[in-house]
Amino acid sequence: MLTFSTVDDYIAAQSAAAQPRLRELRAIVRAAIPEAAEIISYGMPTYKFRGGSVHFAAAKHHCALYGSFVDGFIEELRGFDTAKGTVRFPLDKAIPETLVHRLVAAKVARSQAARKS
Repeated sequence: MLTFSTVDDYIAAQSAAAQPRLRELRAIVRAAIPEAAEIISYGMPTYKFRGGSVHFAAAKHHCALYGSFVDGFIEELRGFDTAKGTVRFPLDKAIPETLVHRLVAAKVARSQAARKS
């Protein structure tokens, strides 16, 4: 298994088809949580913020966002492959910026609300 020290290294090591999607995800996540620390964790780009984190990674035919708040966006996520906290985006289509921003922002809000409880 390859190890990466930066998100740039991770993205550069992925397929030519995945790299644009990964750069899109990175920009969206960073815009949604600019205070998050950008690290590699579990071999994936990870964005740690007070109370939680989100990750993304590439696969052969898709890239995925992990740790997002999927349950609150059932209608908006129709047509995407999802699992608990995971949304998979096909490599041949642009990442839906507004949707991903909302998924990440909802995760941050829920994590921070849970900390206050």
